[in-house]
Amino acid sequence: MAANKRLIKNTLIRIGDKMNKKVVVGMSGGVDSSVAAYLLKEQGYEVIGVTMQVWQDDKYYEGMEGGCCSLSAVDDARLVAYNLGIPYYVMNFRNEFKKCVIDYFIDEYTKGRTPNPCVACNKYIKFDELLKRAMDLGADYVATGHYATVEKVNDRYVLKKSKDSKKDQTYALYNLTQFQLEHTLMPCGIYKKEQIRKIAKKIGLAVHNKKDSEEICFIPDNDHGSYIKRVAPNKVKEGNFVDKNGKVLGKHRGITYYTIGQRKGLGIAFGIPMYVIDINPLKNEVVLGGEKDIFKNKLVAKDLNFMPFEKLDKPMRIQAKIRYSAKPADALISAIDEDRVKVEFDENQRAITKGQSVVFYDGDILVGGGVIDSLH
Repeated sequence: MAANKRLIKNTLIRIGDKMNKKVVVGMSGGVDSSVAAYLLKEQGYEVIGVTMQVWQDDKYYEGMEGGCCSLSAVDDARLVAYNLGIPYYVMNFRNEFKKCVIDYFIDEYTKGRTPNPCVACNKYIKFDELLKRAMDLGADYVATGHYATVEKVNDRYVLKKSKDSKKDQTYALYNLTQFQLEHTLMPCGIYKKEQIRKIAKKIGLAVHNKKDSEEICFIPDNDHGSYIKRVAPNKVKEGNFVDKNGKVLGKHRGITYYTIGQRKGLGIAFGIPMYVIDINPLKNEVVLGGEKDIFKNKLVAKDLNFMPFEKLDKPMRIQAKIRYSAKPADALISAIDEDRVKVEFDENQRAITKGQSVVFYDGDILVGGGVIDSLH
């Protein structure tokens, strides 16, 4: 208990310059956002809890336990807000979420790319649309339970990795703007997950042992192919599996079911391990090859965002992640033009995938990132 008090006190010291301001906390009904609301209230903020309603088809999700924004999340978040003694609202973001996240998600898969819905949700929903509504309520900040920290370095706002390296979420936050960062609080970033759970238990929150969510929030069963087939059946058409030379190997269910590096779920046996090495949306083909074919060391990224500086003026040595779960790998980034960079890794990377984000780090500082556009 004494350790928890010291942790809370340290948080107060670190961001005490922002006390006595109003903050809207995006409450998912999970332990992280619940403790974030508690910590900010303890630090003197006027806290308002908000759960974002984003799902389109409530009947489809009946009985499902999704992640953030699920139907059960509202009940959990409301109870936490009541226990903390803070105002609480449920706000409808369905139209914005459909346009910025779901439509984008489906469109990318139909183009043979693998999207990052959490990255899109963070940029356009949690730290844009929610921020706008927070300001309408007179708030100075939005806050979430993300494991990351916001700091100001040389007149620029940057994100730094969480104290808990296993839970660090900076990868999915790389495209936040300077304005968004200026008005964002992430109080959980200086804690480890077990500390957050201990704080929640100490103050009597029922969500202290709630399971973490790891799937896409609007696809609780994690079957993105079947989801797209259900909501956009006209965009899913059977086609051919082919090898690198164009030889037809069999039939596939639709390119939206597949991603680079995939081996399981192909629905066809070849006698040897075969992997998805490319997807051709124009021909509606899925290209298969051996494991060695999914290793590459060069890519081009677009739709860039940098935090410590506005643009990349000269080549820079960094560590880069090509997906959320990847380990940072040493690489050199160099500008091609205003909105594209070349990334050259020191060693080959497994299953670099178009549509995913490549995120750059300099130690614990998130330098920036972009969307993988092509491979070499």
